[in-house]
Amino acid sequence: MKHIRYAALVSLLLSHAAIASVSVKDDRGQEITLAKPAQRIISLAPHATEDLFAIGAGKLIVGAVNYSDYPPEANKIERIGGYNGFDLERIRALKPDLIVAWQSGNPAKQLAQIETLGLPVFYTFSKKLEDVPTVMERLGVLTAKESEAQAAASKYRSSLAALEKKYAGRKPIRVFYQVWDRPLMTINREQIISDAMRLCGGVNVFAALPALVPTIDDEAVLAANPDVIITSGEPGVKDNWLNRWKRWPNLKANKHLYILPKDLLSRMGPRLVEGTEKLCEAIDKAR
Repeated sequence: MKHIRYAALVSLLLSHAAIASVSVKDDRGQEITLAKPAQRIISLAPHATEDLFAIGAGKLIVGAVNYSDYPPEANKIERIGGYNGFDLERIRALKPDLIVAWQSGNPAKQLAQIETLGLPVFYTFSKKLEDVPTVMERLGVLTAKESEAQAAASKYRSSLAALEKKYAGRKPIRVFYQVWDRPLMTINREQIISDAMRLCGGVNVFAALPALVPTIDDEAVLAANPDVIITSGEPGVKDNWLNRWKRWPNLKANKHLYILPKDLLSRMGPRLVEGTEKLCEAIDKAR
C-alpha cells in the first residue's frame, strides 16, 4: 500500500513539473525551455520591451537596454547597457530567468558571452510583418501570459489585414529608405521595413544589396532615381538629412521627401503596423 501511495505521489509531482515547464522555439529555430514561466526578464532591445508590455508581462522586466522608452513605464526599468554593449556583471546580479535578445541588433560577441552564463536566451529576428505577432505569442507561453499575447497578436493581425486590403493592387512606387546620413545607409530586402514597403505597393530600390543595412553613396541613389525618399525620426533633425536631395532637380524624389514618426517603423514590435500605415500614406502621396 505504501508503495502504491509513493508511486502515486511521484506521478503527481512529475505531472505538476510537466505542467510548470514551458517551451517554444525562438527565431533561430532553437528550443527554449524554462522549468517554469519566466519571472525575471532582461530585454536587450526596445522592441522586445514593447512586446513584453503588450502581452501584460512588462512588470516582469528587471533590466532593459537604452531607448526602451515605450510605453512610458518602461523608462523606470533599470538599464543594463545599449547597442554598443551590455554590463554583464549587472545582468548577472539581476538574476534573470530569461533574456530576450535581438539577433541582428545586439553585439554578437556579447551575446556569446551571455550564453556562457548559462541563462536562457530567446532570440528575436522578424523578417516579415507577419512574424511580429508570433514573437508576442511565444513570449506569452514563456511568461504564462498566453491569453493576453493572443489578444495582442490578434489585434495586430487584424490591423495588418486591413492595410493589405486597402493598398492591394496600387501603382508600384520606387522607394529609397534612408536609415542614416553619414555614412549614408539603407536596407535590403531582408530587413522588415522592406516588407512594409511591399504591402504599401513600394519597391525597395536597394533590395538586392547583400548586407541587411548596407552603406551606399549619393551616386548610387541618383543612379537608382527613386520616386520617393523616406526616413524616420524627429523633424528638425531629419530635415537636414532629406534637404540634401534637393540639390539634384532631376531626381524624381526631389519633391517627395518624407519623415515618418520616430520608432514606429524601426522597431519590430506591436506598433510596427502603425508605422506601416504611415509609410503607406507617404508612398501614396508620391503616387
